[in-house]
Amino acid sequence: MADWEIAKPLGECSGTGRAIEFGSEYFGALVQTEQGLQRQDFSPEFWRAEKPEVYCYWRARLPQPNQKKQLFVSDDMLLAFFDRLAEETEQERVSFRFVLTLILMRKRRLKYDSSVTVDGQETWTLKVTGEKRMVEVVNPHLDEDQIERLSEQMGQVLNAEL
Repeated sequence: MADWEIAKPLGECSGTGRAIEFGSEYFGALVQTEQGLQRQDFSPEFWRAEKPEVYCYWRARLPQPNQKKQLFVSDDMLLAFFDRLAEETEQERVSFRFVLTLILMRKRRLKYDSSVTVDGQETWTLKVTGEKRMVEVVNPHLDEDQIERLSEQMGQVLNAEL
């Protein structure tokens, strides 16, 4: 499994290099680079003018340095991100989606139904709570350290405690 680092918000627009003031809105995004998915932040002005190509994004406010971290990632946003990763086959993203699955199960947004193993690949079937649809997730058989590392990286990406 690839190891990747996601930076915390630096208070700087990745498009212009200008400072994003504390308390100001910005767009956080995951951008595909040669090194994999990386977090970049953009000022609203740059975002609207340039419409950068991103994998996914969210809107937030840059907290004051001494301000207690607020959780702004809703369960719906996590589920949307989970759905967005459904067709991915790259190992890093399959692993990322699996950890999202565990988080959504803990939050009771996904409920385990069954699993099947075909040619050595285990696939879980889960029900989306409150909906009639079922989803499938590949189990990449991560060890606890890999799950913990991915959870920490997700928390950094999404600026939340997961």
